[in-house]
Amino acid sequence: MSNWNPGSWRDKPASQIPEYPDPARLMAIEDTLRAYPPLVFPEEVNALKSDLARVAEGNAFLLQGGDCAESFADFRTDTIRDTFRVLLQMAVVLTFAAACPVVKVGRMAGQFAKPRSSPYEVREGRRLPSYRGDIVNDIAFDHDARTPDPERLLRGYNQAAATINYLRACAQGGFADLHKVHQWNLDFVANSPAVERYRDLADRISEALDFMRACGIGSDATPEIRGTTVHTSHECLLLGYEEALTRHDRTTGLWVDSSAHFPWCGDRTREIGGAHLEFLRGIGNPVAVKVGSNLSADDLLQIIDVLNPANEPGRLTLICRFGAENVSAQLPPLIRAVQREGRTVVWSCDPMHGNTVETAKGLKTRGFDDLMTEIRRFFEVHRTEGSYAGGVHLELTGQNVTECTGGSHAVTEETLASGYHTNCDPRLNANQSLEIAFQIAELLKEERRSA
Repeated sequence: MSNWNPGSWRDKPASQIPEYPDPARLMAIEDTLRAYPPLVFPEEVNALKSDLARVAEGNAFLLQGGDCAESFADFRTDTIRDTFRVLLQMAVVLTFAAACPVVKVGRMAGQFAKPRSSPYEVREGRRLPSYRGDIVNDIAFDHDARTPDPERLLRGYNQAAATINYLRACAQGGFADLHKVHQWNLDFVANSPAVERYRDLADRISEALDFMRACGIGSDATPEIRGTTVHTSHECLLLGYEEALTRHDRTTGLWVDSSAHFPWCGDRTREIGGAHLEFLRGIGNPVAVKVGSNLSADDLLQIIDVLNPANEPGRLTLICRFGAENVSAQLPPLIRAVQREGRTVVWSCDPMHGNTVETAKGLKTRGFDDLMTEIRRFFEVHRTEGSYAGGVHLELTGQNVTECTGGSHAVTEETLASGYHTNCDPRLNANQSLEIAFQIAELLKEERRSA
């Protein structure tokens, strides 16, 4: 890494970086961020990498989920808490039903920036910069709102700091205590089959805890009962922001991107020789890259060479996003190439981004059945290829939204608009997320039986 430094990405071609009208002000804001405290710590980053190494070995499962794009306007205690609560419920389902340790990673505390297919948006003959997430500009369609504003970087940092502080408090301050498993239900969730199954599972967990306590095995001897660990992740898009929050760890000698535990490179920014891979290759964090239909096996191997040349377990996760119709044909050649070269990676399924459609009324949505079809086929492909389906990457929220159609408590195209609140892509609501968790648990149980 002698030819790498946190700013070496600036010498490479960079896509999806917004154009700020005042570059000097942008540089001043980045200098301010360099003096700010880190959001995450090297010890936490190393712990996550160790957990992901267990996933790569087939001994744990990665659950990564949260908002499509965090919002400044929706920054509230209940928004954070309820999304965390959904992740807890899903993790409990997967852990208890599938007897599988779950590594919990939130798309939270920094998921503010979004790549766009076009730098501009046109409405009624007006052409303005595209909305790129609240850390860049505002969703309102007017000139001032859509002009990239570097001051938003500071607001993004402050919101991320408050969010991760609250997540740590929830995870270790009693909220995540398994004795409270019945209290994690969201009030607005109706009596759907998934909720009834969760209540039954919660009863069984409570009985198991009572049995352990009767045997003299209390939470003091098993701290995992009283709390949990949740890590943060976001797309590594605004490289100036990431660079400013990268710190040198004197203990390990590594550079750590302190903006999140687990940054990833998106489908639109993973070009070989580009700025985003250049930045990610030099940091000590575990990293991920989105793998889509337009990526060849040779290019994937080159990306792995860039991001994980030492073949370190837990360092690299491949988040696959093909679509339900494509995954069975397009994933196998990639798995075979990785296995042939003896590369160690975590394979995770993102069923969201390849299954987005637009309704007749112009709303983007995703069908629950399509999401589950891609997840099932992802597991089937890995079983056939002798590989391990190690994780899932979902856009979800604890809010009472109607953005994805389907599920047992069905959301239809006609009812989408009743609770459609996303600034960008459609998210699963709590009920749909829980239903997916139960179905993934069944797939994991099948994996255990066939192993």
